[in-house]
Amino acid sequence: MTTLPDVLADYELLEPDDRYRQLIDLGRALEPMPEPLKTDATLVRGCSAAVWVYPTRLADGRLHFLADSNAAITKGIIALVLLTVQDRAPAEIAATDIAAVLAPFDLRNQLSSNRTQGIPNMIMLIQATAQRYL
Repeated sequence: MTTLPDVLADYELLEPDDRYRQLIDLGRALEPMPEPLKTDATLVRGCSAAVWVYPTRLADGRLHFLADSNAAITKGIIALVLLTVQDRAPAEIAATDIAAVLAPFDLRNQLSSNRTQGIPNMIMLIQATAQRYL
């Protein structure tokens, strides 16, 4: 599995168009989310594209998220967000400043405001989920 430091190392070397392609590739690499899980209950509010996030709890208590979007770049963004929290303990997820971890990607300056407006809502949903499992 790709790690966030590996993605960042590649991202920093790329031109803007190639950064878009890298995000799209990250989204394509997401574990498939079954269609029946894409419901109003799993929809992230406030995103310009539809984004669904579904948490599952592993046997040892760690959280594993399934996610999808109907827009390629947005799907890549949620994949990037998941790289910061995937398969971690709820306490670790709740304590992680996801926005700070993603800050080196400078998404607000790399992407249009339409593409980035939902990122705080994605982060809020994931951290609220972790809090519920604490």
